[in-house]
Amino acid sequence: MIANLKIVKIILPDVGLSFLKKIYFRIKAISNFFDILILRIAVISPFLSSFYYVLVSPAFRRENHAVIYGKLQYYKSLNIVQDNAYLLRRNVHRLEKGLIMQPRRDVFALDYIEETVDAYSKVFQERFDPCSVDSELKWFNDVILEYFRVVNSHPIIDKAKEIFLSNKPLDSDGQWIPYKRDLNKPPSVSYDQFLELCYRRRSVRWYQQKPVPRELIDKAIEAAILSPSACNRQPFEFRVFDDPQLVKEVSSIPGGTRGFAYNFPMIIVIIGELRAYFSERDRHVIYIDGSLASMSLMFSLETLGLSSCPINWPDVDEFEIKMKSLLDLADDERPIMLISVGFPDDQGFVPYSQKKTLNQLRKYN
Repeated sequence: MIANLKIVKIILPDVGLSFLKKIYFRIKAISNFFDILILRIAVISPFLSSFYYVLVSPAFRRENHAVIYGKLQYYKSLNIVQDNAYLLRRNVHRLEKGLIMQPRRDVFALDYIEETVDAYSKVFQERFDPCSVDSELKWFNDVILEYFRVVNSHPIIDKAKEIFLSNKPLDSDGQWIPYKRDLNKPPSVSYDQFLELCYRRRSVRWYQQKPVPRELIDKAIEAAILSPSACNRQPFEFRVFDDPQLVKEVSSIPGGTRGFAYNFPMIIVIIGELRAYFSERDRHVIYIDGSLASMSLMFSLETLGLSSCPINWPDVDEFEIKMKSLLDLADDERPIMLISVGFPDDQGFVPYSQKKTLNQLRKYN
């Protein structure tokens, strides 16, 4: 503001700076008045709120486009074998939930078993290799087979079963179906040990200047993959950068890395894919599932002697455009967060960051 007033002062030297300040604040007050007035009108109903974001604010324009683009890609993928996995993963997980229901229904999944078998047949024909059957295909096969084994006869089910069995038998050991955990065996990690890990993990911003072994990153991601995900779709991926020039370019985009990004040995960008969903209702799930996996990733890194720092990714148009261009993202692929990774500098400090108390954050009923 002061800089702008000084410019005006240079252009109009006879105008006093105090007078310009009064004019500036008067205009700002009037602008704020109208902003609040418009918001008071927009908040009256969801329709007027939508109208506000059509005419006044473009804040959700990119998200709207991303959701619609992802929805279109989802429907296109139903006819493309290699892209059909999101539907199949969702439906097979729905079958799993039906199989573990207490009490289990005699007949279930009538509304989606046909499309599930159709999707499986397409994927099977594309991916089946008698010399090496991938674990995902085994999971698809075993769960669907178990479903047909336990469900009662029904015209829709019988027809779907016939189509399913027309595929070549898959050599599987049947270990990919719902199972009972051994609850008599205590967890290998105690609560106290896990709590110690939680205290140990801190956002580290200063790292030793040495390469991070990729095998350690792969181990951490293997653990992160086990994180829960809505309908087991896992609509995210980890883009890992360890080339120094690329690390520098990626790390410089978010605003929260100024002053220390230059010492990152590695940066990971977590990307969500909106094409995993057929409806706008699920547009936030990429952030939920991606964050769950990211937390598991950071805990895993800590056990491997590596430290990390999650980097906030607010929806800033300039940053989004840069990241999309640099990573060559599709219109429905949204950055969820960035995570810097490296061996911690033994001379570096971390913020204490006192957390809120249990009583502040916990409410029962």
